[in-house]
Amino acid sequence: MNREHIAKVESAARRLRWDIVEMIGPNVRGHFGGSLSLADIVAALYFYKMRHDPKNPAWAERDRFLLSKGHAGLVQYAALAECGYYPKAELAKLKTLGSILQGHPDMRRMPGIECSTGSLGQGLSIACGMAAGLKLDGSKAQVYCVVGDGEAAEGQIWEAANAASHYKLDNLVGVLDRNRLQATGAIEKRFNTNPVVEKWESFGWHVAECDGHDAASLIAAFDALDGVHGKPKMLVARTVKGSGLPFAENDAAFHNGAVTSEQYEQARKLFCADAVH
Repeated sequence: MNREHIAKVESAARRLRWDIVEMIGPNVRGHFGGSLSLADIVAALYFYKMRHDPKNPAWAERDRFLLSKGHAGLVQYAALAECGYYPKAELAKLKTLGSILQGHPDMRRMPGIECSTGSLGQGLSIACGMAAGLKLDGSKAQVYCVVGDGEAAEGQIWEAANAASHYKLDNLVGVLDRNRLQATGAIEKRFNTNPVVEKWESFGWHVAECDGHDAASLIAAFDALDGVHGKPKMLVARTVKGSGLPFAENDAAFHNGAVTSEQYEQARKLFCADAVH
């Protein structure tokens, strides 16, 4: 495996984490938990796996990325800025009047957003439609769709899972952000969707698992999925909510919480040396 690719993804993930913290700032509520749990996954996709062009967001042959759990849009905003879709200075305007960066991704405002998401359960259905359309057009583009662990309780997710299998959408790759927490607590206690792997397999999907915070594991998993044909693919990525911030990890309070000024400075020390470039 190319060590440069791994190092690039690791470096990008650290920058994304700092961007997320800096965007929200101290003593302000924001979706830290689910955004941070996706940092390595999003870095692997935008900085290694996906074909995309920041100078031409509408490039017909681009791979598509949909964040079905749209409340974690901060991590996608950071990735798009780091890739050059828009100036990084825009990150400081998060959720301000007239900003392109709203609480959930808005395709009408921001380049690089394929679909306005945030109404949980809908993103995978939209991804199915995109994947089916691309296949009809003879395109080689792939569709990547991130689904939240809590979001998997939505019935529409499983309708989409069934449809994707029926239509053999092998250009569709789902990623389950398996952090085991939702807004109010543990998945097992709120709405138990286990056993995850067996359920996706029973719907006719090829399922793979990986460490969602290990760049090498993610790169290997995404590359291996390229060799699977005839069925949709789901990567179950084992993650930690709030990953990277010791005080926030595995704490549902940071699903949509605030960091103190002291915690903000702690985050700066953790990420800033690599984040400022």
